[in-house]
Amino acid sequence: MSNNDIVSGFDDEKDDSLKIRLQKVDSVDGCLVLYLTGYIDTYNSNFFQKRVTRAVEAGYTKLIFNCGGLNYVSSTGIGSFTAFLKAVKPRGGDLVLLEIQPKVYEVFQLLGFSQFFNIKDNLNEAVEFFGSETKTGGSDIFPKIFQCPICSRKLKATKSGRFRCSECKTILAIDNAGQVFLG
Repeated sequence: MSNNDIVSGFDDEKDDSLKIRLQKVDSVDGCLVLYLTGYIDTYNSNFFQKRVTRAVEAGYTKLIFNCGGLNYVSSTGIGSFTAFLKAVKPRGGDLVLLEIQPKVYEVFQLLGFSQFFNIKDNLNEAVEFFGSETKTGGSDIFPKIFQCPICSRKLKATKSGRFRCSECKTILAIDNAGQVFLG
């Protein structure tokens, strides 16, 4: 099955610096695995965003990015992942990152984004995450202890909502799934 069979027109545009192969997850509605090979930087992030947005518009809101073949991500590339998260969350979706290479993970950590994303070790864990998401009531998520993405202060959230970091005063939001966002 080609990418265009899964998402119409997905392969109409190509970029040799970043290859994306799609795989549908039949056991979970709206779930798609995107195998990334190459790198994401300032020059190809727009191409990357357009392709993934096409998948989201086709109804895929549970995105699993297999980053095993991704050897570099710039801050602009991480911005793309953040944009996808903002696009799928209101539609009841989420995203999971898999097999992140150490030097790529380091960029996520340096920029404070590693805790915004669901990072799993393998595809089974990622599919399980989406499969269990609808079944659990969410009461086991709170209270949630996490680090402020800006100053690394340990914080505790008793429920979802918006609040301010007690240390650096950054405004943070936490959703019902326990995901932390800026703003």
